[in-house]
Amino acid sequence: MTEKILTRNVGVTGSATIEVYEQRGGYQAFRKALTMAPEAVAEEVKKSGLRGRGGAGFPTGVKWGFMPKDSPKPRYLIVNADESEPGTFKDRLLMEHDPHLVLEGTLITAHANRAKMAFIYVRGEFVRPIRILERAVAEARARGYVGANILGSGTDCEVIVHSGAGAYICGEETSLMESLEGSRGYPRLKPPFPAIVGLYGCPTTINNVETLCNVPFIVARGADWFLKIGRDAKNTGPKLYCMSGHVKKPGVYEFPLGADLMMLINEAAGGIWKADRKLKAVVPGGASAPVLTADECRDLPMDFDSLMARKSMLGSAGVMVMDDSVCMVRALERILRFFAHESCGQCTPCRIGMDWIHRIVKRIETGGGQEGDCETVLDVCDRMIGKTICVFADAGALPAISFVTKFRHEFDDHIRAGRCTLPEA
Repeated sequence: MTEKILTRNVGVTGSATIEVYEQRGGYQAFRKALTMAPEAVAEEVKKSGLRGRGGAGFPTGVKWGFMPKDSPKPRYLIVNADESEPGTFKDRLLMEHDPHLVLEGTLITAHANRAKMAFIYVRGEFVRPIRILERAVAEARARGYVGANILGSGTDCEVIVHSGAGAYICGEETSLMESLEGSRGYPRLKPPFPAIVGLYGCPTTINNVETLCNVPFIVARGADWFLKIGRDAKNTGPKLYCMSGHVKKPGVYEFPLGADLMMLINEAAGGIWKADRKLKAVVPGGASAPVLTADECRDLPMDFDSLMARKSMLGSAGVMVMDDSVCMVRALERILRFFAHESCGQCTPCRIGMDWIHRIVKRIETGGGQEGDCETVLDVCDRMIGKTICVFADAGALPAISFVTKFRHEFDDHIRAGRCTLPEA
């Protein structure tokens, strides 16, 4: 794929303004969607095979189909822009450089789901993206794209940009709804699922920013066009990969879903940053994804199914590259420090377990490790996975298991020597 799709406006002067967006074909897909029945729009997205880009990879059109057709209650759309996963910054790029693409995808999705109110829930620390999105909504309202009787079509849709409270857990969709309602961001038990009992107890669809940015192109060019992009029929369309860590050119790169990991590292991101360093490990999908060794990175398509087969996950495609100077004990301690801090505390296995495994790994890192510490970490992780309301506990436990098992010798060396035994970087 040589054509840039999701990032086509990035770098264009004035890309955040509605004038430039319309000059480059913006809102034409929305105009087309308004002439289509909502069910026809949803069916085209379903046919395209678009999978959610927020982490779970669930088929978007199928998710839309869960909305009840006969409910008398209002319907809501929530755009999950609470991008808080360490190593991930793709949604921020889209919001800052192409806010009207985000908004057009939101409006089309609202139409497809018959939602008259859409909330864009943005991470609270993203002050600049929030201001840019608010300006974009005002511009779109002035053009008649937002509000009552949009472009004389009889369709209504209000869009509200909501600033989050700076909690990682609010990226989980039920916590996000609790936060929107003014409550503490605690995850809800499921079922019932948001499509049936969501925001304010009403049917609700929740999608990620990058997911919805694909929708205008599917409507404009058709599902068959979208199906031709990507590795296979189960992994279709363009994908944004966030490259960070020990690479020469960190940044966001657009390729078809299923791009080769080593190509992303060596070509797109310019390779390992220093000539005398070698690749040691990669976290492929943000901090919650199990780590991969250098050998596991060979011949690896970056898509949902290929990474699952390697017992990791694509997640948010936050690719964090580590060279051979990295102490894996210290790297895990940093990751677990984040998760221990961000646990909402609602579930005991997560609240106690996350803090416990962090304390043990920190003890190993600071020279106080004891024989049996690794076994304790693995045991506590086993008691966390699948035993809480949401998957936050899994998000901390799975990386811990992968680091300890794949780099066990470094943890053992730390414990025996009472310090890091790697050469000084």
